[in-house]
Amino acid sequence: MSVDQVFEKLENNFNAEAAQGLDLVFQFDVEDDKTYHLVVKDGTCKLVEGAHDDPSVTLIMNSETLKGIVSGETDGMQAFMAGQLRAEGDMMLATKLGELFNMG
Repeated sequence: MSVDQVFEKLENNFNAEAAQGLDLVFQFDVEDDKTYHLVVKDGTCKLVEGAHDDPSVTLIMNSETLKGIVSGETDGMQAFMAGQLRAEGDMMLATKLGELFNMG
């Protein structure tokens, strides 16, 4: 699965109900690929290639870690503890990803 396909899967698994009233930008800085950001706003989700000027939280990882987390094979918290995943910005928002996107 390519990184593009991983993000397509995320978009397809978006939980609009969980996103009601939210206005967030999740940036994914994939170290061995490209940077993407997901704009979550009022129950909608839009994937944009490239960096955002002011993301709510930036998640930094390699493509293997990203694929593992999205497929459900890797636990995001465990990846974070193991240093495979770094976050900049509002850390608590990173934990919302699981609610907003039905992973696994």
